[in-house]
Amino acid sequence: MYLHIGNDYIVNSRDIVGIFDIENSSTSGITRDYLANAEKNRRVTYCTYELPKSFVVCFDNGTLEEKVYVSQLNCATLLKRYKAIVNDIRN
Repeated sequence: MYLHIGNDYIVNSRDIVGIFDIENSSTSGITRDYLANAEKNRRVTYCTYELPKSFVVCFDNGTLEEKVYVSQLNCATLLKRYKAIVNDIRN
């Protein structure tokens, strides 16, 4: 199943590695370095031109590398949507 992460972007729920709050996690130097490296290697997709609130890290099976999606949606909203998908799969 697929998770809508903002605007016209969806990702396969099986490919999601993690959903992160951009404000809280970018305080860490390691996360800032990770995001800068992903940007440098063109693995970041911006799903919005608004103020970003979260980012989703996915494993891209086609290229066998990580892809980062920056979203305007709140981390809690994305997590709620993800849990709904998981519950649908289980039932």
